[in-house]
Amino acid sequence: MPATILVTYRPPGDAMERLADLGDIDLWEGEDAIPRNELLERIGKADGIYSMLTDRIDDELLDAAPRLHVVSNMAVGFDNIDVAACTARGIPVGHTPNVLTETVADTAFGLMIAAARRFGEGVDYVRSDKWKKWEPELLWGYDIHGATLGIVGFGRIGMAIAKRAAGFSMRVIATSRRWSSRAEDLGVTPVDFPELLARSDHVVIAVPLTQETHHMFDESAFSAMKASATLVNISRGGTVDTDALVEALREGRLGAAGLDVTDPEPLPGDHPLLAQPNAYVIPHLGSSTARTRHAMANFAVDNIAAAFEGRALRATVNPEVSPRPLVG
Repeated sequence: MPATILVTYRPPGDAMERLADLGDIDLWEGEDAIPRNELLERIGKADGIYSMLTDRIDDELLDAAPRLHVVSNMAVGFDNIDVAACTARGIPVGHTPNVLTETVADTAFGLMIAAARRFGEGVDYVRSDKWKKWEPELLWGYDIHGATLGIVGFGRIGMAIAKRAAGFSMRVIATSRRWSSRAEDLGVTPVDFPELLARSDHVVIAVPLTQETHHMFDESAFSAMKASATLVNISRGGTVDTDALVEALREGRLGAAGLDVTDPEPLPGDHPLLAQPNAYVIPHLGSSTARTRHAMANFAVDNIAAAFEGRALRATVNPEVSPRPLVG
């Protein structure tokens, strides 16, 4: 009997054709994320799931999936997955790191420049027909070059951001649970979190969402930052307390925010954050280029193919689990 792969959202490129070579496809055709009841109903016949970051993979779902051999998430993050629950059931969990590193680092710098230099406000100023003359103090922003950049999380993406900062003659400080030997080569100074908040002109969040990092940017963190500082988030929305961020921006205790991710996500159009002129928000576009998304899509297929053959996944978050070859 051929394998069945539940695909929760049509991936780009030729990923569907490649998946079809691995088994029968059960594709959710809806325009929105697959509803929970549909996910629970369909997972029972699935040998593999090709999931997105909007799909919650937890005990309830795994209990309904007696045939499941692999979870393959088309994302580098995996906070939507209960990895411990998968590990307890011997199910490998794949994700797609590396291929999006440079693209997300580009996004971080784009948001930093746009927010700090008030480009969003400038676009609105022109579109609302307010631009009538040149003014020497119009929409003053904050410099990027020569400023101090604080990177929270110094993994692959953090390092890629640091490389870009060198081209802007920035002083780079960072805090991380794990340090790469490349930090010194990149001229990055390790500091603790309080020192990073106090010294940084611009802060980029590049950590995974965990219990430890949830709301790490809260009222106390914003109070410790410079009033002129820019906050950039390209990790997960839950690392920031959105209500506290709104108040900090509204009260002038934070210079600007450039956000690729939010909490909640998607952010409702009437959310108070969007009423803040110094908030620059984009709809989770961090890895959104054709080349990168195609690479991610195929990476996720590679993980399923490896699991079905009993081989090590191309990238897994629970390497202690040995894939069970699919027999049949």
